[in-house]
Amino acid sequence: MMKTKIWWSALLLAFAQHIQADIIDGQIGLDNGPALSQCYIDSRFAYQGERVNGHNIEDSQGFRGQYFLLRMDGQIAKGFNFSYRQRLNKYSKEASFFDATDWLNLTWSTRRFSLTAGKVVAAIGGFEYDLAPIDLYCTSEFWNQIPCFQLGASAGYSITPHDNLSFQVCNSPFRSWEGNHNNALGYSLMWSGQHGIYESLWSVNLFESSPNHWINFISLGNRFHFGKHVQLMLDFQNRASKHQTFLFKDCTLVADLSVRPVDALNVTAKYTYDVNKSGTDTDLLVHNGTELHRVSLHVEAEPLKNHRNWVRVFAAGGWGWGRNTNPEGTIADQQLVLQAGVKFRIDFFEGLQMMLRRYHATR
Repeated sequence: MMKTKIWWSALLLAFAQHIQADIIDGQIGLDNGPALSQCYIDSRFAYQGERVNGHNIEDSQGFRGQYFLLRMDGQIAKGFNFSYRQRLNKYSKEASFFDATDWLNLTWSTRRFSLTAGKVVAAIGGFEYDLAPIDLYCTSEFWNQIPCFQLGASAGYSITPHDNLSFQVCNSPFRSWEGNHNNALGYSLMWSGQHGIYESLWSVNLFESSPNHWINFISLGNRFHFGKHVQLMLDFQNRASKHQTFLFKDCTLVADLSVRPVDALNVTAKYTYDVNKSGTDTDLLVHNGTELHRVSLHVEAEPLKNHRNWVRVFAAGGWGWGRNTNPEGTIADQQLVLQAGVKFRIDFFEGLQMMLRRYHATR
């Protein structure tokens, strides 16, 4: 009996050491079973001031928590991965817990092919659209209005090691507008690629904007990496409905230049332009008659040398001008917005890895 207990103890110890080795190597779990690749909470707090035409906007003044979200990614079984992000500060009387779920989806993948289903990000091109909201400042009017998280499914295929095509069917981002039906859908084809200094996020999209009315997007996201310290982002999106035949009548342009003079400091200059002179009311995001410009400057400092993304101190300022015909719009004429604050990450996964490494180092 004693030998049996010793044998089982030795087996359990070996199993525990195997699990610890997987954690240290960057994977919690077994090769063919459940595994957790990352788990963290991100948060952003700031003091914000806003003035429009020389008058303070009291509702936008003061200290505020802007983001508080949980992110988890991992494997359920070999070939089946999950991804989950929850906004922990996005609730109201009308919104449910699942409304505050940015995404929760399952992906089955092979070497070149993948299928994803669940709550997903609507597959619209552009790098401003693609970046995490917590990392963005002074965004375009389109970005502020698009409800990008929808239920749907997509299929992806890697045509080369550096190029991926994906096709997606999801609920239309316009389905929540008053008068729209709940089964309004959207169809998207996206190309993402990386070739040398150039990175792309291009898409063509067709969304039902109201019953029997459709709007299509051509979204061209372009990013250039000039070494490790300079990055240029150029996004262009054209939106068109049935009666619109010309480019540039309804579109958004974003130009973003980021420079790192030193590793711990990032300085970004940004320009956004939103315009809609289509003469139609199909676009519910950037309303007809709108023409808006915004210039901004953002600075981020990362004081922790070995964990740059754990703590970031930031300051941002933006100046907007033009006409916004949307009464619920974000950018206004003669608008000054200033922010200063801190972003921090509580990384449970990396914290556990560090604890185990210290444990093994002291043995």
